[in-house]
Amino acid sequence: MRASDAERERIAELLREAVAEGRLDMDEFDQRLETAYKARTHGELEPLVQDLPAPGSAVAPVGSSAPASLGGAAANWPARIGGPATSTGGFALWGGFNRKGRWTVARKFTAFAMWGGGEIDLREAHFEDREVVIRCFTIMGGIHVTAPPELNVEVRGIGIMGGFGEGSNEDGEISPDSPRVRITGFALMGGVGVDRKRTKAERRRLKEAKEAELEARRRHELEGPDDGGSGEGRKKL
Repeated sequence: MRASDAERERIAELLREAVAEGRLDMDEFDQRLETAYKARTHGELEPLVQDLPAPGSAVAPVGSSAPASLGGAAANWPARIGGPATSTGGFALWGGFNRKGRWTVARKFTAFAMWGGGEIDLREAHFEDREVVIRCFTIMGGIHVTAPPELNVEVRGIGIMGGFGEGSNEDGEISPDSPRVRITGFALMGGVGVDRKRTKAERRRLKEAKEAELEARRRHELEGPDDGGSGEGRKKL
């Protein structure tokens, strides 16, 4: 079966996710991406992603009309749900606290900051349950929550002479496999902010993948049409 442009793009997207996760190095990504854009049939496309499942889901068949489900570079959600919590809360009084890196969020996590601040980073976190509630309370203090764009986050809080709400948001679709995180509480003469953004390392990997993809596209566009299967390959323009 002949491959369509949409199917080649679907494979290219899976390759970008794989290099962002660290499953492929840049040389492998560059080679596979160039092959994907040159591919004429499904048989040429399928081997490129057979060993690269989409994060949190199986790879959709190349001939499927539905796009493959994609998550964030760090998001293998089923593997990140379950297990005992490593932290049930944070407290700051004239000081600060932080929860970041690889940690497991309790199904009910309570944070309090008074004349101080706290940082809650969910980008590499695991979750005790699929439903998680993070309660944030501040009095003349601040709490900052950072979540990946693909995480299902619902913000419901009250600001009294302060602010409680979402801040900056990077592009990204919420993954159906992600846990549901509800952020509630109140801020009195203080603030609770929720940002959606990727880690610096992930942004760097995605940038490198995009640059490699553009280079592969450029090389592909410089090559002429196929010679009809004579075995001589593609000719330079």
